[in-house]
Amino acid sequence: MSSTTCNVHFSQQSDRVIYLSNPLLKELKLSGKKTVHLKLGKEVITAAIKTVKRQGNHIYLSAGVRQSIRVPKTGQILVLNSGENEVQLGPLVGILSDGGPPSTDSMPFGSRTGFIKQVIRSGERNGYMFGFTPHDINWQQETVYGYFLNSQGGWYRKTVPLPDVVYNRLPSRKAETSSMISSLRERFVRRKIPFFNWSFFNKSDVYKLLDNDPEALQHLPESISAPTSDKIKGLLEKHHFLYFKPTAGSLGIGIYRLTYHPKRGYFARYRKGDRNVLLRFTHFHSLMRMLQARHGSSLSGYVVQQGIRLIEIDGCPIDFRFHMHKNGKNEWVPVGIGAKKAGRGSVTTHVKNGGSLMTPEHALNRTFNDKSGEVLEKAKEVAIRLSEAIERNYPHRLGELGLDIGIDKDGEIWMFEANAKPGRSIFKHPSLRSEGRASVDYIIEHCLYLSKFQGGDD
Repeated sequence: MSSTTCNVHFSQQSDRVIYLSNPLLKELKLSGKKTVHLKLGKEVITAAIKTVKRQGNHIYLSAGVRQSIRVPKTGQILVLNSGENEVQLGPLVGILSDGGPPSTDSMPFGSRTGFIKQVIRSGERNGYMFGFTPHDINWQQETVYGYFLNSQGGWYRKTVPLPDVVYNRLPSRKAETSSMISSLRERFVRRKIPFFNWSFFNKSDVYKLLDNDPEALQHLPESISAPTSDKIKGLLEKHHFLYFKPTAGSLGIGIYRLTYHPKRGYFARYRKGDRNVLLRFTHFHSLMRMLQARHGSSLSGYVVQQGIRLIEIDGCPIDFRFHMHKNGKNEWVPVGIGAKKAGRGSVTTHVKNGGSLMTPEHALNRTFNDKSGEVLEKAKEVAIRLSEAIERNYPHRLGELGLDIGIDKDGEIWMFEANAKPGRSIFKHPSLRSEGRASVDYIIEHCLYLSKFQGGDD
């Protein structure tokens, strides 16, 4: 199956007829056919075929046809002969988010509106792209009341069939764990509608997923979920340096860097408000008392992880965010890589905590000199292998990952975290803006693949 580009026009006839230009008729292998099954999203109707004398690929839809399958607009689109005398327009791609604050008519998806607009704009020559929220779905009628963009960049609403593909950008962990969202995801799967990305990861989920994957394990620091104080003490004495972090955290909130010096005692470094705090304890149990006082006696919501001696610039550690995408051939590609330098005295490299962003080439040149290109290529290969390992051990569909990767002073590659819905802050760096645009193009490409308008039949 392969798709072709055509121009969709609306005609005023009320009957169920589609008019095809001769070149398009031949390309879709419909010559001599009297009727065709026409499909958009999950909606299919039978319509009569007539030809129209016109050069190029053109399709005219009568009012009866377009109202029955709810074609949202005219213009350039892809069309696919999907076999069994069936022709499919589209793909119809829905981007799922919510109307969280600040939500207005011009900002229907709150702070995510700009990004959703960018995806729709980039994809609209290759499909019908729209945004929607969980409340816009009518499961009885199998329709969605979607948000489309007009040529001026304003929003308008149209009811369309259930889409061919859903790109999940629900922004809240809390919303995703609700029974309503769990039910929504399962309903799409039951209807065989590809749905990516399934949900946020917890840090402990990723370590559990990869626990029996030898290829991935060689790049993972030793980690223990819900550690007892004895486990923390043992790991500190073994590695002398640990990170202690909440399993469902993000943006570096609630992370501690714990250090053990046999002659000087125990140290805890963390962020409090807008400042970095460093505490020293003579005895381990004093350190634990402080952690338990701050987070309750149960530490079940935490992970403790071996610290890695990362490469540094000006005495500040550097780590890397690899923004990974599935492409139109269903392969993982490292699309954007940002190097993050920790602020002085900070526990993490998050920019909000005083960190700074630079290109990977800049960071690696400062630390590995003429070997920097080799180290970067090795890191890209490892990032692809780690993405493949996460995917093969994860029960749901993934199309995008953010990997937090460290490189130690020997050039070894380590993965600290994986995010199923990565933020896009690295693309704000002036040198990474083109990668930001490429990231959006890969989202479209993968939607075309999943809808079978491009590539294979996964």
